[in-house]
Amino acid sequence: LEQKGSWKGEVVHYRNNGAPLNVLSSVAQLKDASGKLIGLVLVNRDITERKRIEMALRAQTQELQRSNADLEQFAYIASHDLQEPLRMVASYTELLRERYAGQLDARADKFINYAVDGARRMQLLVNDLLSYSRIGTQGKPFEPTDTEFILKRVLSSIALKIRETDAQIAFGHLPVVPADPIQIGQLFQNLISNAIKFRGNDAPRITVAAHQLGGGMWQFSVADNGIGIDSEYAQRIFQIFQRLHERATYPGSGIGLAIAKKIVERHGGKIWFESEAGHGATFHFTLPGAQENER
Repeated sequence: LEQKGSWKGEVVHYRNNGAPLNVLSSVAQLKDASGKLIGLVLVNRDITERKRIEMALRAQTQELQRSNADLEQFAYIASHDLQEPLRMVASYTELLRERYAGQLDARADKFINYAVDGARRMQLLVNDLLSYSRIGTQGKPFEPTDTEFILKRVLSSIALKIRETDAQIAFGHLPVVPADPIQIGQLFQNLISNAIKFRGNDAPRITVAAHQLGGGMWQFSVADNGIGIDSEYAQRIFQIFQRLHERATYPGSGIGLAIAKKIVERHGGKIWFESEAGHGATFHFTLPGAQENER
């Protein structure tokens, strides 16, 4: 107070009944025209209710975090433990089809095909659920990650799909950011694979770019010329197991964008899209850049 001329802070008083009273106190020096100290100005404000709300919100947030962690752990354990029995079911239904196709009547062949298809789809769902749960439970520590190198590696891994669809993928310089490199690769792969899958009549044309925002954030974009997305699905599209199209037309589990969202949020960013049905889509996501002492 003597050096700065003022002081502000929170203090706790106690009422006669022992109940705490949270107070925000401000003290300032009062001086005359010559600069001589003639007194102090003290202002107290009761913030007990505000502190109560803050504590309640903090407790609720901690409970939600515990609940989410429990759900992630349950999803991981359940999907992990389901893999072996599902693998057995899938193997034996495939064996049934190979050995007895054409030896039974047409209805039996149809039922066996249904069983095989159902087992395969269940395996896909379980594997994707396992991937989703691992984002939070088995993510790697962040390290300086060259996103351009990661993108090139992803494009190499899906080179066959790119050739088969005659896709053209362009990108400029992409930054180095603190991240989990495996998850950033998964993020790029999900977004680019979706852009290829949901193509229109023309061959896929995909552009990946990034530019720096204020506050050290980077904004990435993955733009395509595909079938586009109606804006009414802006929230639903990032929810787990959400599908906007028939499985027969566009196969998959409907979890790819939910995984992308979870990866981005784990890295402290946001993800959204801009699109009109029939006019392509652009997915944007942000990632924090490296701090000065990390460069």
